Amino acid sequence: MIRSEPFRDTIELAKQIRVSTLKMVHAANASHVGSCFSMADILAVLYGEVLRYRPSNPDWPDRDRVIVSKGHAAAIVYAVLAEVGYFPKSWLDEYCQNGSRLAGHVTHKKVPGVEFSTGSLGHGLSIGSGLALAAKAGQHDWRTFVILSDGECDEGSIWEAALFAPHHKLNNLVAIVDYNKIQSFGSTAEVLDLEPFTDKWESFGWNVIPIDGHDHDQLRSALAVQPNEDRPTVVIANTIKGKGVTFMENELLWHYRSPSNEQLQQAISEVEGV
Repeated sequence: MIRSEPFRDTIELAKQIRVSTLKMVHAANASHVGSCFSMADILAVLYGEVLRYRPSNPDWPDRDRVIVSKGHAAAIVYAVLAEVGYFPKSWLDEYCQNGSRLAGHVTHKKVPGVEFSTGSLGHGLSIGSGLALAAKAGQHDWRTFVILSDGECDEGSIWEAALFAPHHKLNNLVAIVDYNKIQSFGSTAEVLDLEPFTDKWESFGWNVIPIDGHDHDQLRSALAVQPNEDRPTVVIANTIKGKGVTFMENELLWHYRSPSNEQLQQAISEVEGV
């Protein structure tokens, strides 16, 4: 990994990006804070320890590629990119404002560090598979990581890509499913049950690694696995929607709600451990 400054640890990075996200969502009267918090630890370990990248040279040809398919969790993606030095933290104040570079869904236009605009669910794994295939064809050793929501695994396009990647032996591709088990209108079990989820991926020919998606040691071990066989890897990260704030955890409401002034202060205190 090549970045501007090392962090003290990934736990601290996860705290920092959760706090930034709270402030951004509150200021913009926006939503999706629950979806952001379930993937905070995934992003912290990826950008804190796993990825190969250069914030001073976002288009560095040998960088690892990251596609955040769950593009509605844009706030925390921008937060981590700012923390690692892709752009000034002052940009975060513009989040989801009229004319801002930082749109409410992940966008790559004029935003260093974002590979591809996302938000229409179900497309990220196909894009990532194409990038991984291109790396193979060009004999490059960079890897592609795709972060999926569990709800978007209802989309047929996900499973088309899930067939495509093992067929082409894309062992340089890692999918990470943020399995918080709550999607926009209810639990995944109620809306469209994904189980047996691990068995599905295994039957499609993937190397499957189920983990606790908030345990940094487990994340570090799963995401740092280097290609050693002709199969792509999927990390099933079991997570909690709204992780880190007691009144947000496992609450569907925080897929949509913006925190009030009081809730903002309480949430920041909980995240910081004050």
